[in-house]
Amino acid sequence: QVQLVESGGGLVQPGGSLRLSCAASGSIVAINDMAWYRQAPGKARERVARIMHDGSANLADSVKGRFTVSRNNAENTVYLQMNSLKPEDTAVYYCNANIRERMGSWVNYWGQGTQVTVSS
Repeated sequence: QVQLVESGGGLVQPGGSLRLSCAASGSIVAINDMAWYRQAPGKARERVARIMHDGSANLADSVKGRFTVSRNNAENTVYLQMNSLKPEDTAVYYCNANIRERMGSWVNYWGQGTQVTVSS
Protein backbone atom coordinates (compact mmCIF):
# COMPACT_ATOMS: atom_id res chain seq x y z
CA GLN A 1 0.00 0.00 0.00
CA VAL A 2 1.40 3.37 -1.06
CA GLN A 3 0.82 6.52 0.93
CA LEU A 4 1.59 10.20 0.38
CA VAL A 5 1.89 12.19 3.58
CA GLU A 6 2.12 16.00 3.50
CA SER A 7 3.43 18.23 6.24
CA GLY A 8 4.43 21.84 6.77
CA GLY A 9 1.16 23.72 6.43
CA GLY A 10 -0.03 26.33 8.89
CA LEU A 11 -0.91 29.96 9.50
CA VAL A 12 1.45 32.63 8.18
CA GLN A 13 1.25 36.38 7.73
CA PRO A 14 1.23 37.96 4.26
CA GLY A 15 4.77 38.13 2.94
CA GLY A 16 5.84 35.14 4.98
CA SER A 17 7.15 31.74 3.93
CA LEU A 18 6.26 28.11 4.40
CA ARG A 19 7.83 24.88 3.18
CA LEU A 20 5.59 21.92 2.42
CA SER A 21 6.90 18.38 2.29
CA CYS A 22 5.34 15.24 0.87
CA ALA A 23 6.82 11.81 1.46
CA ALA A 24 5.78 8.72 -0.46
CA SER A 25 6.06 5.36 1.27
CA GLY A 26 5.09 1.76 0.64
CA SER A 27 5.76 -0.75 -2.12
CA ILE A 28 7.30 1.73 -4.55
CA VAL A 29 9.31 0.70 -7.56
CA ALA A 30 9.46 4.09 -9.25
CA ILE A 31 7.93 7.56 -9.13
CA ASN A 32 7.43 9.55 -12.29
CA ASP A 33 6.03 13.05 -11.90
CA MET A 34 5.15 14.58 -8.54
CA ALA A 35 2.94 17.62 -8.20
CA TRP A 36 1.32 20.05 -5.80
CA TYR A 37 -2.30 21.10 -6.18
CA ARG A 38 -4.38 23.45 -4.10
CA GLN A 39 -8.05 24.01 -3.54
CA ALA A 40 -9.51 27.12 -1.98
CA PRO A 41 -13.06 27.18 -0.58
CA GLY A 42 -15.61 27.33 -3.37
CA LYS A 43 -12.97 26.96 -6.08
CA ALA A 44 -11.79 24.13 -8.28
CA ARG A 45 -8.60 22.28 -7.47
CA GLU A 46 -5.68 23.72 -9.46
CA ARG A 47 -2.18 22.52 -10.10
CA VAL A 48 0.47 24.73 -8.56
CA ALA A 49 3.68 22.92 -9.48
CA ARG A 50 4.86 19.77 -11.16
CA ILE A 51 8.30 18.19 -11.18
CA MET A 52 9.52 15.25 -13.21
CA HIS A 53 11.96 12.55 -12.09
CA ASP A 54 14.81 14.35 -13.87
CA GLY A 55 14.10 17.54 -11.94
CA SER A 56 12.50 19.50 -14.75
CA ALA A 57 9.62 21.48 -13.36
CA ASN A 58 6.88 23.94 -14.14
CA LEU A 59 4.88 26.31 -11.99
CA ALA A 60 1.52 27.99 -12.33
CA ASP A 61 1.76 31.61 -13.48
CA SER A 62 0.16 32.77 -10.23
CA VAL A 63 3.09 31.45 -8.17
CA LYS A 64 6.07 31.95 -10.50
CA GLY A 65 8.83 33.91 -8.83
CA ARG A 66 7.46 33.10 -5.36
CA PHE A 67 7.23 29.29 -5.15
CA THR A 68 9.88 26.68 -5.86
CA VAL A 69 9.36 22.93 -6.26
CA SER A 70 12.08 20.35 -5.67
CA ARG A 71 12.36 16.64 -4.97
CA ASN A 72 14.67 14.09 -3.40
CA ASN A 73 14.41 10.91 -5.44
CA ALA A 74 16.40 8.86 -2.94
CA GLU A 75 13.84 9.69 -0.24
CA ASN A 76 10.73 9.73 -2.48
CA THR A 77 9.97 13.23 -1.27
CA VAL A 78 8.78 16.42 -2.97
CA TYR A 79 8.93 19.91 -1.50
CA LEU A 80 7.17 23.19 -2.15
CA GLN A 81 8.96 26.29 -0.90
CA MET A 82 6.47 29.14 -0.73
CA ASN A 83 7.76 32.69 -0.31
CA SER A 84 6.05 36.08 -0.39
CA LEU A 85 2.77 34.43 0.50
CA LYS A 86 -0.46 36.27 -0.25
CA PRO A 87 -3.94 35.85 1.22
CA GLU A 88 -5.06 34.38 -2.11
CA ASP A 89 -2.63 31.50 -1.56
CA THR A 90 -4.88 30.29 1.25
CA ALA A 91 -6.03 26.78 0.38
CA VAL A 92 -5.67 23.12 1.16
CA TYR A 93 -2.53 21.91 -0.60
CA TYR A 94 -2.43 18.37 -1.94
CA CYS A 95 0.48 16.23 -3.06
CA ASN A 96 0.02 14.05 -6.14
CA ALA A 97 2.28 11.47 -7.72
CA ASN A 98 2.32 8.78 -10.37
CA ILE A 99 3.85 5.72 -8.76
CA ARG A 100 4.79 2.32 -10.06
CA GLU A 101 4.08 -0.33 -7.48
CA ARG A 102 5.69 -3.74 -7.03
CA MET A 103 2.84 -5.38 -8.95
CA GLY A 104 4.03 -3.44 -12.00
CA SER A 105 1.22 -0.97 -12.59
CA TRP A 106 1.35 2.83 -12.50
CA VAL A 107 -1.15 4.38 -10.12
CA ASN A 108 -1.99 8.02 -9.41
CA TYR A 109 -2.00 8.83 -5.71
CA TRP A 110 -3.16 11.82 -3.65
CA GLY A 111 -2.12 12.92 -0.21
CA GLN A 112 -4.63 13.89 2.47
CA GLY A 113 -3.94 17.60 2.12
CA THR A 114 -2.46 20.24 4.39
CA GLN A 115 -4.05 23.60 5.18
CA VAL A 116 -2.19 26.80 4.36
CA THR A 117 -3.72 30.01 5.67
CA VAL A 118 -2.23 33.41 4.87
CA SER A 119 -3.72 36.07 7.08
CA SER A 120 -2.72 38.95 9.30
